[in-house]
Amino acid sequence: MTTQELWLLVDDDQAFLQVLARSLSRQGIETLCASDADSALEAIRARPVNRCVLDLNLAGESGLQLLPELLEQKPDLDVLVLTGYGSIATAVEAMRRGAANYLCKPVTVNQLMNGFEPLDAPPDLRPEPPSVEEMEWEHIQRVLNEHDGNISATARALNMHRRTLQRKLQKHSRWR
Repeated sequence: MTTQELWLLVDDDQAFLQVLARSLSRQGIETLCASDADSALEAIRARPVNRCVLDLNLAGESGLQLLPELLEQKPDLDVLVLTGYGSIATAVEAMRRGAANYLCKPVTVNQLMNGFEPLDAPPDLRPEPPSVEEMEWEHIQRVLNEHDGNISATARALNMHRRTLQRKLQKHSRWR
């Protein structure tokens, strides 16, 4: 890697962002950090970013919603999606929306760097099955994506009260 590479790191976990930025810096990779969609879009407009590491869950919002917006700003951007809760459905959706790869946390810097290499194998999904709570979260995220992030429409589609859905989204962002 050369020092001319600039990566955008998008995650709402500030501690994770700082550790990842320091680790990539040791590899000669300059980074910009963003904790939400607006700051990520602002960063990509301001600097010539080569690669992006995008968390699937951004404080209750889906990184999958941000992915097409990033690619609209910079069509040749390589985006690697990270998640703490891997599933085949979200991996497929991330790739469909233009992600270069999809990895499950925790990841090492080498895994991240290798994650931008051409794919010869399926995404690195975790070996154990997800819990019921994780499966519910993935289903909520899938339906939320289908309704373009509209919480009211998602709640109707899930046959759930809007406030209940909001509580689930807020609760999940606290314990992830």
